[in-house]
Amino acid sequence: MKVLICDEPGRLRLTERPEPVPAEGEVLVRIRRVGICGTDFHIYQGKHPFLQYPRVMGHELSGTIERAPAGSGLDAGQNAYIVPYLSCGACVACRKGVTNACQAISVLGVHRDGGMAELVSVPAGNVVPVGDTPLDDAAMIEFLAIGAHGVKRGGVTAADRVLVVGSGPIGMAAVIFAKARGAHVTVMDLREDRLAFTQGALGADALLRADDDAEAKAGAATDGDFYDCVIDCTGNRAAMQRGFGFVGHGGRYVLVSVVRDDIAFSDPEFHKRETTLFASRNAQADDFAEVVRQMQAGRVPTRALRTHRGPLAEGPDLFRDWLRPEAGVIKAILEL
Repeated sequence: MKVLICDEPGRLRLTERPEPVPAEGEVLVRIRRVGICGTDFHIYQGKHPFLQYPRVMGHELSGTIERAPAGSGLDAGQNAYIVPYLSCGACVACRKGVTNACQAISVLGVHRDGGMAELVSVPAGNVVPVGDTPLDDAAMIEFLAIGAHGVKRGGVTAADRVLVVGSGPIGMAAVIFAKARGAHVTVMDLREDRLAFTQGALGADALLRADDDAEAKAGAATDGDFYDCVIDCTGNRAAMQRGFGFVGHGGRYVLVSVVRDDIAFSDPEFHKRETTLFASRNAQADDFAEVVRQMQAGRVPTRALRTHRGPLAEGPDLFRDWLRPEAGVIKAILEL
């Protein structure tokens, strides 16, 4: 089968490997679409802190079931998406049902080879039929689920004023699912084009440029109350630290972003506001289901989000092109 492998930073190569042989309880899936995310670009650029090369990337996956074990409830020919988080099922997190925070989690395309290949074999529990959801849309479910999980972690309701910091794909997902809960959503970023997109395509209620006077503008816009929930999706340490200052008294702060650095904050400010701080990691089964529900309800503008596409065979050239800021990539899809 054909695979696109990242041999080392900056080098992608189309090659062939033997087809996988499913282990007991595994499903063989023919991959049709692969969504490209920031993690893939970081791997390609050599910026991922815990990755070993060579690696077959790809964790935003949809395809068609080739073969499924008896009793799995899955049938050959069904279109499906793949949940790329392989959990151990035995650690304390898994015993609590928090499989997204498994102590031994293995993510396709990161900790083990992923879906930039014609076929993959994964546990049956990680394969979910999508019915009549288009394969293009199904390949976008995973990144949207990360945003949905962050919104869920923040306990967002229709009574909340929410600030989403960072208007990349995950921030856009957070906007979509905060809006789906009826919240008033403000988006903060430095990029005017991304800010405009979140308002025009995603329905953000207000925009805030991340200038030096952003705190003053936020205070004025909220009559000094600031925000009930702040959701950071920047992946930037300085922005994550700054975000504490936008949380209103009694508010919640959700860090979807993860960085290798230590994060510091003013303890007196944190305490006087009685801020609640949440980490948000990956996504859970109900988050994936929420994405599908909102897609079916027409609340996820997948066509607007899906800005670029191309065949797997052209992956080496496409990655170089898509990395350029002027390319304007929001979500790119590789086709098989």
